Amino acid sequence: MFDNIDIFNNRIEIRNEEETKAYGYALAEKLKPGDVIALIGDLGTGKTTLTKYIAEGLGVSEMIVSPTFQIVREYRSGRLPLFHFDVYRVYDPDELFEIGAEEYIFGDGVSIVEWADLSPEIIPEGAIVMNILYGINEGERIYEVSRKEG
Repeated sequence: MFDNIDIFNNRIEIRNEEETKAYGYALAEKLKPGDVIALIGDLGTGKTTLTKYIAEGLGVSEMIVSPTFQIVREYRSGRLPLFHFDVYRVYDPDELFEIGAEEYIFGDGVSIVEWADLSPEIIPEGAIVMNILYGINEGERIYEVSRKEG
């Protein structure tokens, strides 16, 4: 479904959860160690749902849940380690450095950061930035995908 478009630099219209799954799987196929995905979007736009499908596409067998009260969750059962961040409740960037966020982000796995716009200082140049917007109809989403420039 997403074979003929640049999934890293585009505006993508998602009509339902099946398309979210297909996109997550297509993205997972192209990810490599050190990739960072910065997710930005309102509550309920599907950041954790997309993360779940990226994880499945990487072969992660554990259930993906939002790391809201832990800041980061590690999943190591897939093709690449997955580090899932939720920085919604991080009020001081030093908190991220205290937990070793740089080691995850510049490590051997894939890092997905929900609410990335709240802690932009941890998002490296070249990261995949996804702004997730509500679509017109119920269940529709728009992914505005780009790379973070320095």
